[in-house]
Amino acid sequence: MRLHYTIAAIVILPSAAIAQVSVSLEGSAAWQARNDVQIPGDAGTRFELDEVTGAGPIGTGRVTLDWDFAGRHGVRLVYAPLRVEKSGTLAQPVSFAGSEFTPGEVEATYQFNSPRVTYRYRVVDSERWQLRLGFTALVRDAEVGLRQGGVRARDTNVGFVPPLHVSGERSLSERVSLAFEVDGLAAPQGRAVDLGLRAQYALTDVWSLYAGYRTLEGGADNDTVFNFAWFNSAVGGVTVSFQD
Repeated sequence: MRLHYTIAAIVILPSAAIAQVSVSLEGSAAWQARNDVQIPGDAGTRFELDEVTGAGPIGTGRVTLDWDFAGRHGVRLVYAPLRVEKSGTLAQPVSFAGSEFTPGEVEATYQFNSPRVTYRYRVVDSERWQLRLGFTALVRDAEVGLRQGGVRARDTNVGFVPPLHVSGERSLSERVSLAFEVDGLAAPQGRAVDLGLRAQYALTDVWSLYAGYRTLEGGADNDTVFNFAWFNSAVGGVTVSFQD
């Protein structure tokens, strides 16, 4: 059995070296490109939360367990926390989650944790190419909060999201490979896209290094909440692998 540690949600390995079991750890620096908030969605004040907290960088990461079994079948477990807590300045009066905030200093919180389980199947499995299709069960654990003096308000939301999953790898040589993955879903009420791209270099059959990019974008638009955010991350890490 092969135990595989990497800083990524997708393990990039040549077709012949796919692990049966892998544990992945990801570290990244994220920047906000957008974070628009209005709560409630039909009555609150729309404001740019990223203008309050600043764009970043924000330290974050994720943990992944991959299990390939029965030939081309695979299961993935991902814990992907994301939390921003910063002090900043409101440029305008804001009505948020039933409370009123005045222009000036404020403490802001944004959270989007997304633990998930994915089933995927390798529809292409050649020496140089692999392509997987599947579906994901994702739990959205979200929070937006403001605090100003004795006034504090927050909105929390825990829900289920069923995005589709596509991932693939391309071996460029014995040691170098490229990979991508995406969990994505769009509906009239909102959307969610988690896309990762990266390159990996295998130092040995056991150790490898990689660097890449991840983008997380999406949100909801309804009477209860309006929030659309976009995070871009630089990621990198190390892989430790064991195989029978």
